[in-house]
Amino acid sequence: MNDFIFHNPDKVYFGKKQMEHLPEELLKFGNKVLLVYGGGSIKKNGLYDTVTELMKGNDIEVFELAGVEPNPRHSTANKGAAICKKEKIDVILAVGGGSTIDCAKGVAAAALTEDGDVWPLVSGGTWVMQALPVVAVLTNAATGSEMDAWAVISNMDTNEKIGLGGDALIPRVAFENPEHSYSLPTYQTACGAFDIFNHVLDNYYLAGDATFDMVLELQETVMRAVVKWTPVAMKEPENYEARANLMWASSMALNSILDAGTVHGCACHAMEHELSAYYDITHGHGLAILTPRWLTYILNENTASAIYRLGTKVFGVEEGFEAMDGAKKAITAVSDFCFKTLGLKATLSELDIDDTHFKDMAEHACMGGVITGPVNLAPEDVEKIYRMCL
Repeated sequence: MNDFIFHNPDKVYFGKKQMEHLPEELLKFGNKVLLVYGGGSIKKNGLYDTVTELMKGNDIEVFELAGVEPNPRHSTANKGAAICKKEKIDVILAVGGGSTIDCAKGVAAAALTEDGDVWPLVSGGTWVMQALPVVAVLTNAATGSEMDAWAVISNMDTNEKIGLGGDALIPRVAFENPEHSYSLPTYQTACGAFDIFNHVLDNYYLAGDATFDMVLELQETVMRAVVKWTPVAMKEPENYEARANLMWASSMALNSILDAGTVHGCACHAMEHELSAYYDITHGHGLAILTPRWLTYILNENTASAIYRLGTKVFGVEEGFEAMDGAKKAITAVSDFCFKTLGLKATLSELDIDDTHFKDMAEHACMGGVITGPVNLAPEDVEKIYRMCL
């Protein structure tokens, strides 16, 4: 294991009766709030009315940025930054899933720049140390953006989807009521759940010697929770226990607890960001298509034991096989979870994606070098994995 520093200043209100604390938390930063949300689902389920009434009942002045895209655009974040500058916004309130929270973070960072443009920060790899405070009301268990230091912003003009990071981007407060996810469509529940699963698998689980037993078992616990509770939430959308387990798993997967002492990988996420950038597909679905193929591609004598352990500890694969055989059974279990349990389409072809841009996408994913991980991936490796997904 490696030395590490753990710090996460996010205050979380979890449960059914926590929203009454929203005004007091917002007013700690000021009374001018930019409300950021997506396509209008929060108006259909009544959450918009709840939030706005709480704020207006406490003399909070509310401005709005609506219409955040599933893959949030830099141009939308810039519109929010312009509102912040004009109206002297004190705090940004994101009500929605990871895309909405990511956009709010982009707004928060851009609002304190001279030109109000988030893209130079994103494309330049700036670590953001100064931003307006963000408060999040979570409606979808998926990205972990409610407790992490990252946002992913897309530029559709250049076919780029890039992460923006910084200590200042960690939300100051997050409200997590599993009831707010009851109205999610089954497809979004499935895609969000696999995003959670892949955050753990892709980022830390195959870190090799750079981990220790307690953290490894915590990682497995989070992945098991996803495997156990996602089919329940899909079948029973208003099952509170299922929604609660998924929502907290989302936060645990990226709040820095599970990466203590590890090294970071990002192979599947780096490859999927190119799919989303070029084809605007749902992130979690792209990850589900890529992950079993990536595991197959990196399977060798060095990775077999770790992949086999994934199978036994998370999916209940029988112990006692040779490592290579057990690893293949584990990969089959991952694939079955994606395409049988979650019911997601299994190939890029089914999403009307062909190999036209694979070469360019692979080069972008590697950013002029290689994607590091249990097996480093050069552009030619990434292109092969894309082709395995057709």
